[in-house]
Amino acid sequence: MTSTRPIRVLLVDDHAVVRAGYRRFLEHNRAMEVVGEASTSDEAYRLYRELRPDVVVMDISLPGASGIEATRRIVALESRARVLIFSMHAQPAFARQALEAGATGFLTKDTEPEALVQAVYAAANGRRTLSPRVAELLALDNVRPGERRLDALTPREFEVCRLLLAALSIDEIADELNLSPKTIANRLSEIRQKLDVRSDVDLVRLATGAGLVPWASLPGLNDGPVP
Repeated sequence: MTSTRPIRVLLVDDHAVVRAGYRRFLEHNRAMEVVGEASTSDEAYRLYRELRPDVVVMDISLPGASGIEATRRIVALESRARVLIFSMHAQPAFARQALEAGATGFLTKDTEPEALVQAVYAAANGRRTLSPRVAELLALDNVRPGERRLDALTPREFEVCRLLLAALSIDEIADELNLSPKTIANRLSEIRQKLDVRSDVDLVRLATGAGLVPWASLPGLNDGPVP
C-alpha cells in the first residue's frame, strides 16, 4: 500500500447499526475509507467484484451462507484479496476454516478498537493478524488432536456442514450455495465418510463437541463423549 490514498474498506455484517459503528470508527482515521457495506455473503461477493476494496472486514454469522463461504468465493475470484474476519466466534474450528478459505486475519469482537485499525493496516499490507484470544485457543487446540476432526473438511464442505447444523434442508442448502440438491446430498455423504460418522445425529454430536452448535452450551446438551 502507498500513503497517497486511504485504505478502501468493505464492511460485511448483517446488523446495520454495527456496520455504522465500524464505519464511524474506521473513518475517524483519515487513512481509511469505507467504500461499501454488505449484509449477506452474496452481497459481499457482488460488492467486492464491483468495488475491489483493499480490505474486507467480514463477519462469519450472516443470513444463509457464512462469511467463511464469502471469503472462499472472494479469494477464488482474486487470490490477492485481503479479508479480515471480525467475529464473535472464537472456536478454533471457525478460525482454521476461515484461514484455510484465504482470510488474512481473524479477530474476535471483544478485541480493542485500536487493534481492529492495526489489523486493517496489516491486512492491507498482506500481513496476518490473529487476536490474542484466537491465537491462544489455536495453540491449546493443537495439543488436542482428537478434537480437530473437522479440519479434514474443505471450507466448502465445512459450509455445507454448518448449514445442516443450522437445520436447513438439502434443498435449502442447495439454494444458499447455488448447487443442485444431488450435489449437496453427495457432499454430505462425503462429509460423513471423512469424519467417520454414521448419521447426522453423530455429526451433530461431533460438531457440538467442537463448539459449532449454537445451543450446545445449554445444560445437559453436551454431556457424554463425542464419538
